[in-house]
Amino acid sequence: MTTATKITLLRVLMIPVFIVLYALGLNWWALGVFIAASLTDTLDGYIARRYNQTSDMGKFLDPLADKILVLAAMVMLCEEGRFPSWAVIIVLAREFAVSGLRMVASGQGTVIAADWSGKVKTLVTMIALGFMIGLSNPSYAIVDLVAMVLIVVLTVYSGVAYFCRNRKVLSKT
Repeated sequence: MTTATKITLLRVLMIPVFIVLYALGLNWWALGVFIAASLTDTLDGYIARRYNQTSDMGKFLDPLADKILVLAAMVMLCEEGRFPSWAVIIVLAREFAVSGLRMVASGQGTVIAADWSGKVKTLVTMIALGFMIGLSNPSYAIVDLVAMVLIVVLTVYSGVAYFCRNRKVLSKT
């Protein structure tokens, strides 16, 4: 197992820790774990590319870990009424749709790599959720609104961009 994959697994293990801390109302501790887990996304990618440690396991686990971390934060915030359920559904729908597109492409022998719009979406989503986790005071409701709008707009944009760039995959089916 590569170092990059071990770091990705560490991110996966940090998710339940984040959930428990947040559920216990230890928001600052939860934020610290969320930030650390988010930073491991950059670190494992850097190590994988720099030291040629890409692996099929890493290609599978890395995006999965990102999705679970982000969705865990959204669901925790949704439970508090700070992130609307319809926005979570949009994020889930995009993730399922892009994963489905990748599966269809894979069946055709084509690999759909992550592109800049997906990377920007992930980065902005993690930063926006970090602000929401850290600023849980009701007087910061504008932060929740701006974060949610950014997340939804970038999610929809990147999903549409994936399908537009890869429309040939669907035309072959």
